[in-house]
Amino acid sequence: MVRANGAVSLRELARVVQTSEVTVRRDVRALEAEGLLDRRHGGAVLPGGFTRESGFPQKSHLATAEKTAIADLAAGLVEEGEAIVVGAGTTTQELARRLARVPGLTVVTNSLLVAQALAHANRVEVVMTGGTLRGSNYALVGSGAEQSLQGLRVSRAFLSGSGLTAERGLSTSNMLSASVDRALVQAAAEVVVLADHTKLGTDTMFQTVPTDVMARLVTDRPSPQEDRAGTELQALADQGVQITVAGLTGNSAEGPSPQGGAGARGADSGSGRRDRDLPMPGQRRNHPPGPPGPSSAHSPSPLRSAPPLPEQTGGAGRIADLAPRRR
Repeated sequence: MVRANGAVSLRELARVVQTSEVTVRRDVRALEAEGLLDRRHGGAVLPGGFTRESGFPQKSHLATAEKTAIADLAAGLVEEGEAIVVGAGTTTQELARRLARVPGLTVVTNSLLVAQALAHANRVEVVMTGGTLRGSNYALVGSGAEQSLQGLRVSRAFLSGSGLTAERGLSTSNMLSASVDRALVQAAAEVVVLADHTKLGTDTMFQTVPTDVMARLVTDRPSPQEDRAGTELQALADQGVQITVAGLTGNSAEGPSPQGGAGARGADSGSGRRDRDLPMPGQRRNHPPGPPGPSSAHSPSPLRSAPPLPEQTGGAGRIADLAPRRR
Protein backbone atom coordinates (compact mmCIF):
# COMPACT_ATOMS: atom_id res chain seq x y z
CA MET A 1 0.00 0.00 0.00
CA VAL A 2 2.82 2.41 0.82
CA ARG A 3 4.55 1.67 -2.48
CA ALA A 4 1.33 2.18 -4.43
CA ASN A 5 0.13 5.34 -2.66
CA GLY A 6 3.36 6.93 -1.46
CA ALA A 7 1.91 7.15 2.07
CA VAL A 8 -0.66 5.38 4.22
CA SER A 9 -2.22 5.98 7.62
CA LEU A 10 -2.06 3.46 10.45
CA ARG A 11 -5.84 3.43 10.61
CA GLU A 12 -6.11 2.39 6.99
CA LEU A 13 -3.49 -0.32 7.44
CA ALA A 14 -5.34 -1.63 10.48
CA ARG A 15 -8.63 -1.71 8.55
CA VAL A 16 -7.10 -3.50 5.57
CA VAL A 17 -5.27 -6.21 7.53
CA GLN A 18 -8.06 -6.40 10.15
CA THR A 19 -5.89 -5.95 13.20
CA SER A 20 -5.29 -3.32 15.87
CA GLU A 21 -3.36 -0.10 15.39
CA VAL A 22 -1.00 -1.25 18.15
CA THR A 23 -0.04 -4.30 16.08
CA VAL A 24 0.29 -2.23 12.91
CA ARG A 25 2.48 0.33 14.70
CA ARG A 26 4.81 -2.45 15.91
CA ASP A 27 5.09 -3.92 12.41
CA VAL A 28 5.72 -0.50 10.87
CA ARG A 29 8.49 0.09 13.40
CA ALA A 30 10.11 -3.21 12.35
CA LEU A 31 9.87 -2.31 8.65
CA GLU A 32 11.46 1.06 9.35
CA ALA A 33 14.37 -0.69 11.08
CA GLU A 34 14.90 -2.66 7.87
CA GLY A 35 14.89 0.57 5.82
CA LEU A 36 11.74 -0.36 3.90
CA LEU A 37 9.71 2.70 4.93
CA ASP A 38 9.77 5.79 7.12
CA ARG A 39 7.35 6.28 9.98
CA ARG A 40 5.34 9.48 10.20
CA HIS A 41 2.94 10.55 12.91
CA GLY A 42 -0.18 8.52 12.25
CA GLY A 43 1.22 6.71 9.21
CA ALA A 44 4.15 5.68 7.05
CA VAL A 45 5.78 6.82 3.81
CA LEU A 46 8.38 5.50 1.42
CA PRO A 47 12.00 5.99 2.55
CA GLY A 48 13.12 9.57 2.05
CA GLY A 49 9.50 10.70 1.82
CA PHE A 50 9.93 13.71 4.12
CA THR A 51 10.15 16.14 1.22
CA ARG A 52 8.48 13.96 -1.38
CA GLU A 53 5.02 15.10 -2.41
CA SER A 54 2.50 12.46 -3.39
CA GLY A 55 0.33 13.09 -6.43
CA PHE A 56 -3.43 13.54 -6.30
CA PRO A 57 -4.29 9.83 -6.91
CA GLN A 58 -2.17 8.83 -3.91
CA LYS A 59 -3.43 11.60 -1.63
CA SER A 60 -7.06 10.93 -2.50
CA HIS A 61 -6.82 7.45 -0.94
CA LEU A 62 -5.13 8.59 2.28
CA ALA A 63 -7.25 9.18 5.43
CA THR A 64 -10.44 9.47 3.37
CA ALA A 65 -12.85 9.01 6.29
CA GLU A 66 -10.99 11.60 8.33
CA LYS A 67 -11.07 14.13 5.49
CA THR A 68 -14.80 13.62 5.10
CA ALA A 69 -15.41 14.28 8.80
CA ILE A 70 -13.22 17.40 8.70
CA ALA A 71 -15.01 18.73 5.61
CA ASP A 72 -18.42 18.18 7.20
CA LEU A 73 -17.49 20.35 10.16
CA ALA A 74 -15.65 23.01 8.18
CA ALA A 75 -18.66 23.50 5.91
CA GLY A 76 -20.66 24.51 8.98
CA LEU A 77 -18.46 27.60 9.35
CA VAL A 78 -19.60 29.06 6.02
CA GLU A 79 -22.67 31.30 5.90
CA GLU A 80 -24.99 32.17 3.07
CA GLY A 81 -23.69 35.04 0.95
CA GLU A 82 -20.09 34.89 2.12
CA ALA A 83 -16.99 35.42 -0.02
CA ILE A 84 -14.18 32.97 0.78
CA VAL A 85 -11.02 31.50 -0.70
CA VAL A 86 -10.38 27.76 -0.85
CA GLY A 87 -6.91 26.40 -1.55
CA ALA A 88 -5.87 23.24 -3.37
CA GLY A 89 -5.92 19.80 -1.78
CA THR A 90 -7.96 16.66 -1.34
CA THR A 91 -9.46 17.87 1.97
CA THR A 92 -10.48 21.22 0.48
CA GLN A 93 -12.00 19.34 -2.46
CA GLU A 94 -14.20 17.48 0.02
CA LEU A 95 -15.13 20.82 1.57
CA ALA A 96 -16.06 22.25 -1.84
CA ARG A 97 -18.52 19.40 -2.44
CA ARG A 98 -20.38 20.46 0.68
CA LEU A 99 -20.21 24.17 -0.11
CA ALA A 100 -22.26 23.54 -3.25
CA ARG A 101 -25.33 23.68 -0.99
CA VAL A 102 -24.61 27.19 0.39
CA PRO A 103 -26.59 29.78 -1.60
CA GLY A 104 -25.13 33.15 -2.53
CA LEU A 105 -21.57 31.97 -1.90
CA THR A 106 -18.56 33.37 -3.76
CA VAL A 107 -15.53 31.04 -3.82
CA VAL A 108 -12.13 32.17 -5.07
CA THR A 109 -9.79 29.25 -5.74
CA ASN A 110 -6.66 28.17 -7.60
CA SER A 111 -7.80 24.54 -7.63
CA LEU A 112 -9.42 22.96 -10.68
CA LEU A 113 -10.82 20.24 -8.43
CA VAL A 114 -12.50 22.75 -6.13
CA ALA A 115 -13.90 24.61 -9.13
CA GLN A 116 -15.17 21.36 -10.65
CA ALA A 117 -16.95 20.43 -7.41
CA LEU A 118 -18.79 23.76 -7.50
CA ALA A 119 -19.28 24.08 -11.26
CA HIS A 120 -22.95 23.08 -11.23
CA ALA A 121 -23.86 24.48 -7.83
CA ASN A 122 -26.94 26.67 -7.82
CA ARG A 123 -26.26 30.29 -6.79
CA VAL A 124 -22.56 29.69 -6.03
CA GLU A 125 -20.15 31.88 -7.95
CA VAL A 126 -16.66 30.53 -8.63
CA VAL A 127 -13.76 32.91 -9.32
CA MET A 128 -10.55 31.22 -10.48
CA THR A 129 -7.07 32.65 -10.33
CA GLY A 130 -4.80 32.76 -13.33
CA GLY A 131 -1.51 30.91 -13.40
CA THR A 132 0.19 27.80 -14.69
CA LEU A 133 -1.41 24.40 -14.17
CA ARG A 134 0.49 22.10 -11.82
CA GLY A 135 -0.60 18.64 -12.86
CA SER A 136 0.25 16.75 -9.67
CA ASN A 137 -2.51 18.47 -7.70
CA TYR A 138 -4.53 20.22 -10.44
CA ALA A 139 -3.72 23.66 -9.04
CA LEU A 140 -2.85 26.95 -10.70
CA VAL A 141 0.48 28.32 -9.47
CA GLY A 142 3.12 30.86 -10.40
CA SER A 143 3.18 34.63 -10.78
CA GLY A 144 -0.11 34.69 -12.70
CA ALA A 145 -1.95 33.10 -9.78
CA GLU A 146 -0.31 35.36 -7.23
CA GLN A 147 -0.94 38.56 -9.19
CA SER A 148 -4.61 37.72 -9.66
CA LEU A 149 -4.97 37.61 -5.87
CA GLN A 150 -3.55 41.08 -5.28
CA GLY A 151 -6.17 43.42 -3.84
CA LEU A 152 -8.53 40.54 -3.00
CA ARG A 153 -10.37 40.71 0.32
CA VAL A 154 -12.60 37.93 1.65
CA SER A 155 -13.90 36.88 5.03
CA ARG A 156 -12.16 33.54 5.37
CA ALA A 157 -9.57 31.26 3.80
CA PHE A 158 -9.68 27.45 3.98
CA LEU A 159 -6.27 25.86 3.42
CA SER A 160 -4.64 22.47 3.73
CA GLY A 161 -1.02 21.37 3.38
CA SER A 162 1.52 18.60 3.83
CA GLY A 163 2.46 19.13 7.49
CA LEU A 164 1.45 21.01 10.61
CA THR A 165 3.47 21.81 13.73
CA ALA A 166 2.99 24.29 16.56
CA GLU A 167 6.46 25.71 15.91
CA ARG A 168 6.08 26.54 12.20
CA GLY A 169 2.39 26.17 11.48
CA LEU A 170 1.19 24.77 8.16
CA SER A 171 3.75 23.84 5.51
CA THR A 172 4.00 22.19 2.12
CA SER A 173 6.76 20.52 0.13
CA ASN A 174 6.40 22.54 -3.09
CA MET A 175 7.69 26.10 -3.42
CA LEU A 176 5.22 27.23 -6.10
CA SER A 177 2.22 25.92 -4.18
CA ALA A 178 3.49 27.57 -1.00
CA SER A 179 3.74 30.98 -2.68
CA VAL A 180 0.13 30.86 -3.86
CA ASP A 181 -1.09 29.64 -0.47
CA ARG A 182 0.64 32.59 1.19
CA ALA A 183 -1.15 34.92 -1.23
CA LEU A 184 -4.47 33.29 -0.30
CA VAL A 185 -3.68 33.87 3.37
CA GLN A 186 -3.03 37.57 2.72
CA ALA A 187 -6.46 37.89 1.12
CA ALA A 188 -8.44 36.64 4.14
CA ALA A 189 -9.52 38.21 7.41
CA GLU A 190 -9.43 34.77 9.05
CA VAL A 191 -7.53 31.58 8.20
CA VAL A 192 -8.97 28.11 8.80
CA VAL A 193 -6.59 25.18 8.41
CA LEU A 194 -7.92 21.72 7.54
CA ALA A 195 -5.47 18.96 8.47
CA ASP A 196 -6.03 15.32 9.35
CA HIS A 197 -4.07 13.59 12.12
CA THR A 198 -1.42 12.17 9.74
CA LYS A 199 -0.10 15.72 9.19
CA LEU A 200 0.23 16.63 12.87
CA GLY A 201 3.88 16.88 13.91
CA THR A 202 5.11 16.69 10.31
CA ASP A 203 7.29 19.57 9.13
CA THR A 204 7.91 20.12 5.41
CA MET A 205 10.06 22.58 3.51
CA PHE A 206 7.95 25.67 2.82
CA GLN A 207 5.88 27.44 5.46
CA THR A 208 2.47 28.66 4.28
CA VAL A 209 0.49 29.62 7.41
CA PRO A 210 2.48 30.63 10.52
CA THR A 211 0.91 29.55 13.79
CA ASP A 212 0.16 33.13 14.87
CA VAL A 213 -1.90 33.67 11.70
CA MET A 214 -4.03 30.52 12.13
CA ALA A 215 -7.40 31.38 13.66
CA ARG A 216 -8.83 27.88 13.63
CA LEU A 217 -7.79 24.28 12.99
CA VAL A 218 -10.30 21.59 12.04
CA THR A 219 -8.77 18.15 12.44
CA ASP A 220 -9.71 14.58 13.38
CA ARG A 221 -9.08 12.74 16.60
CA PRO A 222 -5.66 11.07 16.92
CA SER A 223 -5.60 7.63 18.50
CA PRO A 224 -4.59 7.47 22.19
CA GLN A 225 -1.23 5.93 21.19
CA GLU A 226 -0.28 9.00 19.15
CA ASP A 227 1.13 10.96 22.06
CA ARG A 228 3.01 13.47 19.94
CA ALA A 229 -0.05 14.34 17.87
CA GLY A 230 -2.00 15.10 21.05
CA THR A 231 0.89 17.14 22.41
CA GLU A 232 1.07 19.06 19.13
CA LEU A 233 -2.63 19.89 19.32
CA GLN A 234 -2.27 21.15 22.88
CA ALA A 235 0.72 23.30 21.87
CA LEU A 236 -1.33 24.84 19.06
CA ALA A 237 -4.17 25.57 21.49
CA ASP A 238 -1.74 27.15 23.93
CA GLN A 239 -0.66 29.53 21.18
CA GLY A 240 -4.24 30.71 20.65
CA VAL A 241 -5.40 28.50 17.79
CA GLN A 242 -9.03 27.43 18.19
CA ILE A 243 -9.15 23.68 17.55
CA THR A 244 -12.19 21.63 16.61
CA VAL A 245 -11.69 17.87 16.60
CA ALA A 246 -13.95 15.63 14.52
CA GLY A 247 -14.39 12.11 15.82
CA LEU A 248 -15.24 9.34 13.39
CA THR A 249 -18.39 7.33 14.03
CA GLY A 250 -17.71 4.72 16.66
CA ASN A 251 -14.82 6.59 18.29
CA SER A 252 -14.91 7.84 21.83
CA ALA A 253 -16.65 11.16 22.28
CA GLU A 254 -13.66 12.54 24.07
CA GLY A 255 -11.00 14.34 22.11
CA PRO A 256 -7.26 13.70 22.25
CA SER A 257 -5.67 13.70 25.67
CA PRO A 258 -2.55 15.83 25.33
CA GLN A 259 0.13 15.14 27.90
CA GLY A 260 0.18 17.56 30.75
CA GLY A 261 -2.86 19.51 29.54
CA ALA A 262 -6.50 19.77 30.40
CA GLY A 263 -7.36 17.51 27.50
CA ALA A 264 -10.24 17.90 25.12
CA ARG A 265 -13.64 18.68 26.48
CA GLY A 266 -15.88 15.71 25.97
CA ALA A 267 -19.01 15.73 23.84
CA ASP A 268 -22.40 14.77 25.22
CA SER A 269 -22.31 11.01 25.62
CA GLY A 270 -26.05 10.86 26.25
CA SER A 271 -27.15 12.13 22.86
CA GLY A 272 -24.19 10.51 21.16
CA ARG A 273 -22.99 13.77 19.69
CA ARG A 274 -22.92 17.47 20.48
CA ASP A 275 -21.15 20.27 18.69
CA ARG A 276 -19.70 23.10 20.73
CA ASP A 277 -17.56 26.00 19.65
CA LEU A 278 -15.35 27.73 22.18
CA PRO A 279 -14.73 31.49 22.09
CA MET A 280 -11.57 32.54 20.32
CA PRO A 281 -8.72 32.33 22.88
CA GLY A 282 -7.27 35.83 22.55
CA GLN A 283 -7.15 38.21 19.65
CA ARG A 284 -5.94 36.69 16.40
CA ARG A 285 -3.93 38.77 14.01
CA ASN A 286 -5.92 39.99 11.02
CA HIS A 287 -4.60 41.64 7.89
CA PRO A 288 -5.57 45.26 7.29
CA PRO A 289 -8.50 45.83 4.92
CA GLY A 290 -7.57 46.19 1.29
CA PRO A 291 -9.24 47.25 -1.92
CA PRO A 292 -11.89 45.09 -3.58
CA GLY A 293 -10.78 41.85 -5.20
CA PRO A 294 -11.42 40.44 -8.68
CA SER A 295 -14.61 41.63 -10.29
CA SER A 296 -17.63 39.35 -9.99
CA ALA A 297 -21.34 39.44 -10.59
CA HIS A 298 -21.99 40.69 -7.07
CA SER A 299 -19.94 42.25 -4.32
CA PRO A 300 -18.71 40.03 -1.45
CA SER A 301 -20.75 40.24 1.71
CA PRO A 302 -19.40 42.10 4.76
CA LEU A 303 -16.73 40.26 6.71
CA ARG A 304 -18.02 38.03 9.46
CA SER A 305 -16.43 36.22 12.34
CA ALA A 306 -16.77 32.45 12.23
CA PRO A 307 -20.25 31.34 13.35
CA PRO A 308 -20.76 28.53 15.86
CA LEU A 309 -20.91 25.08 14.34
CA PRO A 310 -24.49 23.85 13.91
CA GLU A 311 -25.94 20.77 15.54
CA GLN A 312 -24.96 17.69 13.57
CA THR A 313 -27.59 15.05 13.01
CA GLY A 314 -25.61 12.63 10.89
CA GLY A 315 -22.50 12.13 8.79
CA ALA A 316 -19.27 12.81 10.64
CA GLY A 317 -18.84 11.57 14.19
CA ARG A 318 -18.74 13.36 17.46
CA ILE A 319 -16.47 16.30 18.12
CA ALA A 320 -14.75 18.03 21.00
CA ASP A 321 -13.00 21.38 21.25
CA LEU A 322 -9.51 21.76 22.65
CA ALA A 323 -9.06 24.59 25.15
CA PRO A 324 -5.85 26.47 25.96
CA ARG A 325 -4.02 25.07 28.95
CA ARG A 326 -4.23 27.14 32.13
CA ARG A 327 -0.85 28.59 33.06
